[in-house]
Amino acid sequence: MIAQLQGKLVEKNLTDVVIDCGGVGYFVEISLHTYSLIPDGELIKLFTFMQVREDSQRLFGFMEKSEREVFKLLLSVSGIGASTARTMLSSLEPRQIACAICRG
Repeated sequence: MIAQLQGKLVEKNLTDVVIDCGGVGYFVEISLHTYSLIPDGELIKLFTFMQVREDSQRLFGFMEKSEREVFKLLLSVSGIGASTARTMLSSLEPRQIACAICRG
């Protein structure tokens, strides 16, 4: 499992980034919240969650550990997949989602 990546930001898009770590470029899916926190053209560190399925492998990145934890909690909810969880984190900050869950 890949828990974090640290390297040079090669490419930054609204939904993903490419990070060069020792000559290997990692494609990492991100939320708009993480996008807004990533500085341009610098060394960055992302906390990651790797989803391995029979037909795919996806790597998700987060600037904050709290966002990664909320993402993992959302995945544990029946009917919420990785794409939906990422969309939710693009719409609301992690603490707002946590508060909404607490309120039911």
